[in-house]
Amino acid sequence: MTKGSEGRIVLITGGGAGLGAAMARRFAAAGWTPVVADLDVERARAVADEIGCGALALQMDVTSEADWQRVAGEIAEQLGPVDVLINNAGVAVGGSLEETSVEDWRWVLDIDLMGVVIGCKTFAPGMRERGTGHIINVASFAGFAAAPGINAYGTAKAAVIAMSEMLRAELADSGVRVSVLCPAFVKTRLTETMRAPDTSYQKRVERWMSNSGVSADDVAQVVYRAVEKPRFMLLTHGNTRWLYRMRRWLPETYFKVLMRGARRAARRREGG
Repeated sequence: MTKGSEGRIVLITGGGAGLGAAMARRFAAAGWTPVVADLDVERARAVADEIGCGALALQMDVTSEADWQRVAGEIAEQLGPVDVLINNAGVAVGGSLEETSVEDWRWVLDIDLMGVVIGCKTFAPGMRERGTGHIINVASFAGFAAAPGINAYGTAKAAVIAMSEMLRAELADSGVRVSVLCPAFVKTRLTETMRAPDTSYQKRVERWMSNSGVSADDVAQVVYRAVEKPRFMLLTHGNTRWLYRMRRWLPETYFKVLMRGARRAARRREGG
């Protein structure tokens, strides 16, 4: 993008808390105008009011095509074209394939995958027509970790990674950039809506979030830098970088490492 930060528009779904709110603050600090979209419009307004900078708060359900069209129209009317779309809204489901209900599978796929798909379909055509723009889809380390106990969530996030890879190729000659963000554990409010067979899943995730050493602000900085100097795969945690490479280059070795860790974790849980 050639124009300066002043006047640039970034739309962030799930912007009312966690990673989304941190991204809104980071872009606002650089002179961008954030559009904070969230199912909970009061949270969105709180973030927009906090950062100022002409930030716009909008209510939206990312699974609703009508909401996407409405939001696109409101942004175009009030601010202008969106320069960066960050498909951040998401939910989590814990449990194995057998433990996870079909209802919960549909819930997480509808929000975490189809919400991203509809967002891309809403804004990619305009970006292609203008010959500029950047789409950042928020996946997760879970999308390539292939770890047991997060089957539905990991599948949804893996699909986001695959879709983003193909979208990147489809838009490669258009001037539109695509990135996929794959953070590991970061302290957010994700567990508030998490569905799982029992509360032990939430407790483990909250513990891992607290101990990760990576904050939402750290992740927001990675995203901002990727817009300023475009990159596709955005890994935010040091250990995930070498695990990502191991899985690609030494898949059987990666699987053995994965299973050793999973079995140790299972023994610790059984031992209390």
